[in-house]
Amino acid sequence: MKNLFALLFACGLFLLAGMVYTQAQGDTTATNAAATTTTMTTPSAPAAAEEQPQGMALLKKYFIEGGWQWMSPVLFCLIIGLAIAIERVLVLNLSTTNTTALLKKLEAAFQEGNVDKAKEICRSTRGPVASLFLQGLERTDEGIDIVEKSIVSSGSVEMGKLESGLTWISLFIALAPMLGFMGTVIGMIQAFDSIEAAGDISPGLVAGGIKVALLTTVFGLIVAIILQIFYNYFTSKVDGIVNKMEEASITFIDLLKRNKIVA
Repeated sequence: MKNLFALLFACGLFLLAGMVYTQAQGDTTATNAAATTTTMTTPSAPAAAEEQPQGMALLKKYFIEGGWQWMSPVLFCLIIGLAIAIERVLVLNLSTTNTTALLKKLEAAFQEGNVDKAKEICRSTRGPVASLFLQGLERTDEGIDIVEKSIVSSGSVEMGKLESGLTWISLFIALAPMLGFMGTVIGMIQAFDSIEAAGDISPGLVAGGIKVALLTTVFGLIVAIILQIFYNYFTSKVDGIVNKMEEASITFIDLLKRNKIVA
């Protein structure tokens, strides 16, 4: 999983560098277009309407207009947040165990009185539930109280593993809109500075400055919404796994007592 996260992080850095390069290219294109405006005829309204970007091209256009110095941190939050989210999706899906089937296999092994076979079943089964059972089986000769304490302690450790990374996603959910708001505030300050320098309130100047300033907030909110959906999904997934762990642990203790594996 660490290698996957590193690969996603590297891809994110390349994407971020590409966006910065695109910003530079966009600035160059805008300068060249402004220089040749006086030698070109004005396009008709229908032709101009047809050239309006759509979809990803529109997002790219707005990203460039927002300014790479403010959009890049927001994009960074999205890339890292998605990298963690993808890693969590894989981990949590792999942590899901068919507890009913596992308990049936363990019960069959207990009825045979073969604790070693039960341990091997737990070792060959992935997921936190099997890890809990294995910790309990390793201490069957120490009494039922020790087995229960071992399962509880191991459960806390497994729960911590399941929740790993969620704190970072929560951080990026809060950070992305704040970075967007900061870009908006600074953009508004720059817009008013332009008005002060011009000595006149031009509608085009004011509207353009406010539009650019608000773009950072829009992208920050989009990032927060995307990551919030993932965060809620992960929280629900972890709660479901933990509930299954608790139910399975109770059944596991009953099986140990019923088959007299532990006193």
